[in-house]
Amino acid sequence: MFTGIIECEGEVVAIENEGSNINFTISSEISNDLKVDQSVSHDGICLTVVKLDDNKHVVTAIQETINKTNLSSWEIGSKVNIERAMLATGRFDGHIVQGHVDDTASCIERNKLNGSWEYIFQLKNTQHPLIVSKGSICINGVSLTVVNVDGNKFSIALIPYTFENTNFKFIEKNSIVNIEFDILGKYVDRAINSK
Repeated sequence: MFTGIIECEGEVVAIENEGSNINFTISSEISNDLKVDQSVSHDGICLTVVKLDDNKHVVTAIQETINKTNLSSWEIGSKVNIERAMLATGRFDGHIVQGHVDDTASCIERNKLNGSWEYIFQLKNTQHPLIVSKGSICINGVSLTVVNVDGNKFSIALIPYTFENTNFKFIEKNSIVNIEFDILGKYVDRAINSK
């Protein structure tokens, strides 16, 4: 389990196809602290460390994960938000994030405001009832608060710290991001709609 508070940015330094799987080698400031079999969030995707090598770690994505996320757009040099799993003794600074990406969304607008940034995203499916104004959402692994919702479009606002210390600074119009809806909302929606 994660909280959506990013520890650092990593960089994709190698990509290797292995059957229908893809192995990504990531260089980051915490790679040397990881261990094989550890679950780590990469842009909100829970991936298992399968190999370690001098300031780098390797994770493997299967076809289902590739289909559900923005992994197919990763290339050498892509910047990735990284968070290790929450410690039982840690603070819960964000919200409950599982690392199980529900879908992707497209950035349709990015605006620099007076001291912050506004992003507007559009979902490609009908899951927008899972987003509520002032509720939690996870975008590329970052725990954020929804500002407004308009059908399948929603907006978020970033403080300068989040902008500078995550890969949001690289997200522009038409960028595809990973979305994880709030787990509490998903359970409530399931309970209501399964009757």
